Amino acid sequence: MNFQLSEDQQALQQGIRSFCQGRVTIDHLRALEGPGFEQALWGELAEMGIFGLRLPEEEGGVGLRTADAVLVFEELGRALVPGPLVFSHLAAGLVDGAASGETVVGGLDLVCAAPTPYVVEHLEALDALLLLREDGVYRVDPRSLDARPVAVPLDPLTPVHHVPELPAGERIGDAEVARDLRLAGTALVSGLLLGIAEATQEMAVDYAKKREQFGRVIGSFQAIKHILADMFVRQEVARAAAYAAGATLDFPEVGDVERAVSGAKINAGEAAMKNSRACIQVHGGMGYTWEIPAHYYLKRTWVLESSFGTLEEHCEKVAAQIETAA
Repeated sequence: MNFQLSEDQQALQQGIRSFCQGRVTIDHLRALEGPGFEQALWGELAEMGIFGLRLPEEEGGVGLRTADAVLVFEELGRALVPGPLVFSHLAAGLVDGAASGETVVGGLDLVCAAPTPYVVEHLEALDALLLLREDGVYRVDPRSLDARPVAVPLDPLTPVHHVPELPAGERIGDAEVARDLRLAGTALVSGLLLGIAEATQEMAVDYAKKREQFGRVIGSFQAIKHILADMFVRQEVARAAAYAAGATLDFPEVGDVERAVSGAKINAGEAAMKNSRACIQVHGGMGYTWEIPAHYYLKRTWVLESSFGTLEEHCEKVAAQIETAA
């Protein structure tokens, strides 16, 4: 079996990377601090087919698989593209206008929800809010919520609101649809985290090649080499897990889907968190300043860590699966 990316997949990934490098620069992200959303950028993402990537062609989508979507979200994570990307992608085919970008969709996974108040991301930009419950998918009008904005969100590119209570909403999908959305959403978030792990590893390596101390570039110091090597290993393990999750969702006969998805979230989440911290460490004192963009990656990782289940929840799930299999 060939586990390498096909030429089409490589072209897809490179196309998204080229777009992000030209359109979503660090200066652009700094300009988006606060609102964390730009309608023009959202429209461009929709034109590229990102939200309708897995929607069948006869329904107006691109007709690709989850493995392809993971590659795309890997690049979106690498570039820190802001907005409710995952839920708008998941909503394609369920909510009119989601695939075309006309309807901006956010959501909450209430199966893995923390105690109230609920935290809703990008509320002011949303046209629809999806609630994933055990028994189905429910749609809620964001404007009907009694929400309180958080003055200083953890991620300056992810504005959040506290919502004390959620309405029942309109049921638009059954329990099986909700389960499928949770699995796909977890895989896509793993792709975003993988992109963060890659970006921070590359940023640290680039800095280590340029920064001089005691007349030598710091990348020549053994301690720095060890840090960078560990970052690369974590990144590659996360890549294998995230790609495997997408492939297993496309071909569930090859393995346990839930175990593959949980494994992806665990490995990609740990890689993003540890690589983001290591990136700051390699930058030294400058790494803690606002001018160095490393903090964006760490903060986005904290936001994504609790999306579609925390790492602890997925570890417990995998442990239970292993115990049952034994």
